[in-house]
This record gives sequence, C-alpha cells and structure tokens, in this order.
Amino acid sequence: MALEDVLRAGNYHLIDVREPLELEMDGHIEEAQNIPLGELEDRKQEITNLSGTKIFFCRSGNRSGKATEYFKSEGLTDVYNGGGYVDLKEVLDNL
Repeated sequence: MALEDVLRAGNYHLIDVREPLELEMDGHIEEAQNIPLGELEDRKQEITNLSGTKIFFCRSGNRSGKATEYFKSEGLTDVYNGGGYVDLKEVLDNL
C-alpha cells in the first residue's frame, strides 16, 4: 500500500525517530510524536499500545527503515516506513 493510501485511510500515528535537535533545526510535523531511534526499544510498549498504523519517519528514511524493521521483527504488522521528513510533509500537505 502506498504512503498516500495509508494516510488517507486514517487511524495512524506518526512517529519521528530523529533526535530533538534535528526537529529544532529542520522543523517538525505538528501531530507527530518524537521518539528518537535510540529510545525505541525502551519505549516499545508505548508504541505497541498505539492503535492503528505506526508510520515512522526521519531525515532520509534510513532510521525510519530500521525502526520499521525492528517492530516487524517484534511481530507488529501495522508499521510503515514513511521515509524522510521533507517528503512526508509534502505528501501530508497535498492530501
């Protein structure tokens, strides 16, 4: 399923895996929750408790890909790599 389809379907949570300093420097998506990649394992329960699709994103899509693969390896199927911040923001702005 394409990212646009996931977003149009609703019932999703945006999780920004960048570091807080990156958000200050590059900007952020208002409705996104910031959980840096290094904190995902410690905050796994918080993320698995979220209903709907979990869409991870970062600066380029690399770290969000790692986050997506981690949660898939933990048995979650409702996870999606949203790619880079700029691209995701553009998709959201154009929906």
